[in-house]
Amino acid sequence: MAVAAPREKLPPSVAARPERRRRPSRGRIAKRARNVALYAVLVPFSIVFIAPFAWLVSSSLKPLGDIFVWPPQWIPENPTLANYELFLGLGKDDARSAEFVGRWFLNSAFVALSITALQLFFNSLAAYAFAKREFPGRTPIFILFLATMMIPGQVTLIPTYLVIRHMPLFGGNDIWGQGGHGWLDSYYGLILPGAVSAFGIFFLRQYMLSIPNELLDAARIDGASEFRIYWKIILPLTRPALAATGIFTFMYAWEDFFWPLIIITSPDLYTVPLGLTLYVVRNRTAWDIVMAGSVLATLPMILMFVIFQRHIIRGITLGGLKG
Repeated sequence: MAVAAPREKLPPSVAARPERRRRPSRGRIAKRARNVALYAVLVPFSIVFIAPFAWLVSSSLKPLGDIFVWPPQWIPENPTLANYELFLGLGKDDARSAEFVGRWFLNSAFVALSITALQLFFNSLAAYAFAKREFPGRTPIFILFLATMMIPGQVTLIPTYLVIRHMPLFGGNDIWGQGGHGWLDSYYGLILPGAVSAFGIFFLRQYMLSIPNELLDAARIDGASEFRIYWKIILPLTRPALAATGIFTFMYAWEDFFWPLIIITSPDLYTVPLGLTLYVVRNRTAWDIVMAGSVLATLPMILMFVIFQRHIIRGITLGGLKG
């Protein structure tokens, strides 16, 4: 039977010596000070940015008479879901909303998803050409693309409208673009003007520059075509940037109001932001229903950001560092 070895006894002077506590180093103190200063700046700014949405949610749960009381009540005394029922057409006094509201959300989803898919495809194709292909005038053409980002959208609004209006062989137009309304009041007019983005091309091009050219040369030696290289190599390696671009494009297309307001006249083609204007009239605005509808219209973007925030941050970080 094995016998445990006796423990060595420490000298009395060592055993009686109290344990010294480690003092925090200067680096840790400086790091804590930076964190405190950082949170002291970020917390007030976060409150400023969150307060409008908090007020929106709070107002959507209040009767109309309690929304504009002073001092404002951030927490409703008698919360109610009646505003959501009215907006969704579940109330007894509104039989019109049920059909139209569902149509608005379907239109917004279809338009936003279509614009996102088209931008991811065309922007990535153009970015691949600018980043990995050599052709005459590549740099001047790319600079011209970047120059379009400096032009306000209001400047190109009327020319874009005229192009949509006189699109040949669409909407009753003849081959010269006369006699009809072209792509006005149609899904074509909502989707196709936003199918390409100069910023999306620039962002993806900066990310693709970080992909080694030797990888593409090896694929060409193996007999891969340019489109196969783009589809099988470039797109998988550019996934973080594509995710960030796609989410930003979807959010912009979902909340776009000005362009649908100009070209859409049929209620069947209304998007959610455009449909909310039906509750805004000159003499009386149903702010309680508008608040509830705004909350429901914001939820898809919030959910998308929460689900894909890791891809957004990674795509922006890598694109900024590697570009």
